[in-house]
Amino acid sequence: MQACIYEEYGAPDVVRLAEVDRPGIAADELLIRVRAASVTTADLRFRALDFPRAFALLGRLWLGWHRPRKPILGMDFAGVVEATGHEVSKFRVGDRVFGSASANRRGAHAEYIAVRESDPIIHTPASLSDDQAAAIPFGANTALAFMRDFARVTPGQRVLIIGASGGVGVWAVQLARHLGAEVTGVCSARNLELVRELGAHHVVDHAAGPLLRDGQSYDLIFDTIGVTSFAACQHALTERGVFMPLNSDLREILDAITSAWSQGKKTKYAVSSNTREGLEQIAGLIDAGTLKPVVDRVYAMQEIVAAHRHVDTRHKRGSVVISMTTPATMTP
Repeated sequence: MQACIYEEYGAPDVVRLAEVDRPGIAADELLIRVRAASVTTADLRFRALDFPRAFALLGRLWLGWHRPRKPILGMDFAGVVEATGHEVSKFRVGDRVFGSASANRRGAHAEYIAVRESDPIIHTPASLSDDQAAAIPFGANTALAFMRDFARVTPGQRVLIIGASGGVGVWAVQLARHLGAEVTGVCSARNLELVRELGAHHVVDHAAGPLLRDGQSYDLIFDTIGVTSFAACQHALTERGVFMPLNSDLREILDAITSAWSQGKKTKYAVSSNTREGLEQIAGLIDAGTLKPVVDRVYAMQEIVAAHRHVDTRHKRGSVVISMTTPATMTP
């Protein structure tokens, strides 16, 4: 099969298209013919070995000290069941499915991927294309966990989402609105209208002045892109307001520990994971018209370098997807 592989850490051009062996499957696994897969910031971190300093050593030990142990990136995918192990009962050959491979296995940037039946995978709703389905798992599951489970957003709360047009931000805006919050989204000027359309009551151009305007206070500040800190946000939090960073370094973790017992303003450190329950809830909300996936661009497999370059800009709108069925239209 064809796969997008990387055999060293570095810039986008370390990734290339290659012929590799098609994976086999165990008794509890599915072989999926991948039709589309997303390129996320997690793929960027794995490819470039780009981890916060506090986790740099652990990242290298996990991924491979000198070179990647697993050369195929990609966790989020959509496709069709090609074969099943004899213990599989929830899926049949020919089923359209979408979901995530585990971070330890990865491998979605290929024509085929083997995943466990217990992995967060569900049937693809008829209303979704493969490109749209591949754009869902990481961003939507993360936003659901942070908004519903960690922050416990309730009706009437004021929520500020920094990076509102990114892969997690687009879902956070929609879910916070769905949970009844008054939502303010921070993004670039070109994305203001998109964030409004997703349900934000107010939008802020991050380049037009300070992120936190005088006189404005929030029950929750959710920083999806790592541009501020608890210390910088405390003045803009309500009496019991919470600051939540999506990507935390040692400083944020220590702040979360020291503020955990506070009855006032605090920061929360949290790590989310993809779950089947989360995907099922998101899919139901999409079918109901409450949520919608945002796909920035779709690249062919042959354009994998261009896809990585686009994600590297940190200016993508929603998700970047590679399609295994789309012919190339540009030079990587």
